[in-house]
Amino acid sequence: MTPEFTGDLDVLVIGAGAAGIGAARRLARTQARFAVIEARDRIGGRAHTLDAHGQGLDMGCGWLHSADENPLAERVEALGLTLDKTPPPWGTEAFNLTLTPAEQDEARAAFAAFGERVEEAAQRGEDRAASDLFEPGGRWNGRIDAISGALNGARFAQVSILDYAAYGGTEVNWRVVEGYGRLIQRLGEGLPILTDCAATRIDRSRAPLVIETTRGTVRARAVILTLPTALIASEAVCIEPPVSSLIEAAWGVPLGLASKLHLSLDGAEEFPSDGQLWGRNDTADTGGYHLRPFGRAMIEAYFGGDLAWGLEQEGAEAMADFATEELVGLLGSGFRRRITPVATSAWGIDHWSQGAYSHALPGHAADRARLKTPVEGGIFIAGEATADAHYGTAHGAWMEGERAAEQALAALVD
Repeated sequence: MTPEFTGDLDVLVIGAGAAGIGAARRLARTQARFAVIEARDRIGGRAHTLDAHGQGLDMGCGWLHSADENPLAERVEALGLTLDKTPPPWGTEAFNLTLTPAEQDEARAAFAAFGERVEEAAQRGEDRAASDLFEPGGRWNGRIDAISGALNGARFAQVSILDYAAYGGTEVNWRVVEGYGRLIQRLGEGLPILTDCAATRIDRSRAPLVIETTRGTVRARAVILTLPTALIASEAVCIEPPVSSLIEAAWGVPLGLASKLHLSLDGAEEFPSDGQLWGRNDTADTGGYHLRPFGRAMIEAYFGGDLAWGLEQEGAEAMADFATEELVGLLGSGFRRRITPVATSAWGIDHWSQGAYSHALPGHAADRARLKTPVEGGIFIAGEATADAHYGTAHGAWMEGERAAEQALAALVD
């Protein structure tokens, strides 16, 4: 390890995403000797802002969900960043191109009715596929599943009723103009973080724990593990002796996929600022298109679930082609010349993510609680996947990092 990591630690945090940084900032308020290691060459994890065309483009999380309760929202302006409170356009359709206003009202009502059926089933304790509650032959089932691609990164057939109903977000959603990833990055400044350092093995049979990394070995009295569930399930970090309950729980809460494509737009003044289009209404295999986010001359295309997995496997060009064909189908053949791909996310094929955010499979709603159960020997798990009511969010991961840090600190004095 580098000189600042020599000697034994009280706590080693594995992963410098929102959960890891949240844990580290809590530890920094104590006298505990701690460090953070991160496999990537940057911090932030799935919160990542890319600089392009002089603007910060969020390739991962972009919305401060539940902003009126979100502990990160109050930190934005204090860190010199800009908070944008423009409401999201998700419930609207620009130009009424594919649906009349009455049909848009009908689609929203169908989704609300589906949500009510989910809540009722959850109150009865039903832990089966949420798609079981679709209206048989319902006109809007494809649209509802497309929305699930955005919310869960998977179709409702892969989503537990109990888990979906457990989400506790408010309807207030804000953004950071410079980028959500930039916010997380600034929150990590000044912390003892070593990048390009992946953990490979944790020996919990000894005290202190022995952690092997790609840059040497370190010993710590406690470990806070903030890896995505895909990496925990595949044992990217080998824990010895093995913890079968942890691995099984991670398999029960897999990562879905949401992919983004940012397009530049010529003649943007013809389009509403912060408008929305859907490519199709009859299938989940369609894109959502955020027109002129922040008023910029751009379109942010969004793909979820099976469609996103397939497009990522084919590559960035396939994603751009898909978006272009859908937009041309809506706006005419001349529109092809007005858009240019700028940046594409690929969280599904990213070695250190292997997906975007978690959803509990039918029958596995209890696995979130199992996932964050401390491992004997001093290993504490945190991340968006362990956030019961705020899963899939950066602030949920942050709060879980703080929770794990509290547990680790309590264990140090036992």
